[in-house]
Amino acid sequence: MAGKTLFEKIWEKHVVTTVEGGPSVLYIDRHFVHEVTSPQAFDGLRNRGIKVRQPQKTVATADHNIPTLGQDQPIRDELSRFQVNKLAENCKEFGVPLYGLNHPWNGIVHVIGPELGITQPGMTIVCGDSHTSTHGAFGSIAFGIGTSEVEMVLATQTLLQNKPKTMRINIEGELGKGVMSKDIVLYIISQIGTGGATGYFVEFAGSAIRSLSMEARMTICNMSIEMGARGGMIAPDETTFEYIKGREFAPKGADWDKAVEAWRQLPSDPDAVFDKELTFRASDIEPMITYGTNPGMGIGISKSIPNTEDIEEATRPTFQKSLQYMEFKPGEPMLGKKVDYVFVGSCTNGRIEDLRAFAQFVKGKKKADNVTAWIVPGSRQVEAQAEKEGLRKILEEAGFEMRQPGCSACLAMNDDKIPEGNYAVSTSNRNFEGRQGPGARTMLASPITAAAAAITGKITDPRDFL
Repeated sequence: MAGKTLFEKIWEKHVVTTVEGGPSVLYIDRHFVHEVTSPQAFDGLRNRGIKVRQPQKTVATADHNIPTLGQDQPIRDELSRFQVNKLAENCKEFGVPLYGLNHPWNGIVHVIGPELGITQPGMTIVCGDSHTSTHGAFGSIAFGIGTSEVEMVLATQTLLQNKPKTMRINIEGELGKGVMSKDIVLYIISQIGTGGATGYFVEFAGSAIRSLSMEARMTICNMSIEMGARGGMIAPDETTFEYIKGREFAPKGADWDKAVEAWRQLPSDPDAVFDKELTFRASDIEPMITYGTNPGMGIGISKSIPNTEDIEEATRPTFQKSLQYMEFKPGEPMLGKKVDYVFVGSCTNGRIEDLRAFAQFVKGKKKADNVTAWIVPGSRQVEAQAEKEGLRKILEEAGFEMRQPGCSACLAMNDDKIPEGNYAVSTSNRNFEGRQGPGARTMLASPITAAAAAITGKITDPRDFL
């Protein structure tokens, strides 16, 4: 009998029962909640007179709607203020722990889970947010759910789920100069497309993946959703254990030893069979940049936008529509294109390592006059760490401003919107039309590619400075 994959091991341990010929009832270990997808779910419980089944396994934070300046003042935007206040009311009524605005543990939901040690290997983790896949970097089954499913988990601590297929994507070899984990995932999506992993749970493996830090792994799993996957995961190893150890909610003492022993059994067995397997060479990856309106429309920064005849006939209309929106032409190089805004932050790249990489790159240089840059830590803890390490000082000396934590310009749900027609190099995860504001034009990139654009005022190969 063939061995089991990491996914299968966790899934099987969490199945409560299976409907014959239908979905499984899956037990959920951790449920993260934020202000956008939870109000209707709490209303549903209230209307039916139901309590939250296991409030201690639920964690709430405010992130999407909060401003990144003046957080000590009342929120100006009426809808945002309502959403954030409603979350506080609901959490108080239902006994759910909340790390709201100005709490020392406040931050983006997918940043605070790992940094507090709430996210651990072998867990099932859900949240009403597609980028919940981030937590899979710890060797857990983590995925986004809809509002009605949020209500179901609050009420029962379980979820009806059809078992997805499994895929393994291997990245083998050493990464080149200036290549970050964001470039790895943008490269994979450019190769397989935004639907290339639809119906699958993806395990990322190979020597290049194993060499990454935990924060870099989170970036990759975060964007697994952009290739159509149900979620992404990476097998836990010494890097994982070292990261979790000593964190607020991590097991302690004998419990820690017992947990690590169990976590060591999780990686896919050597003879495990995946429904699909792909392998890429790390040496083929260079710093990436997107040119279109989905994350799959990415190229190596030294390359040119494809010509129309090089695009598959079925996707040509999308390709042409995207270029029209971006005001780019087929066959043009990306290098040298003007940049108006630079955004460093989000659940993809708002962690301390991202801020360190950006600050290190701009140290001793000056921000271009034509660029507005928003550097946004993913949490209060990241902000405090950046202060402690002197990153704010480095940024300010180079002409940058570090804002307060939140989802910020990843999505147009707060004050940080890119104005219509402007070009933004963004370290977030999506570049759809209007994602960063009506008419905004987004180019996804890594923190150091964003840094190169911020100091030159145009798309620039970061390797020129390294």
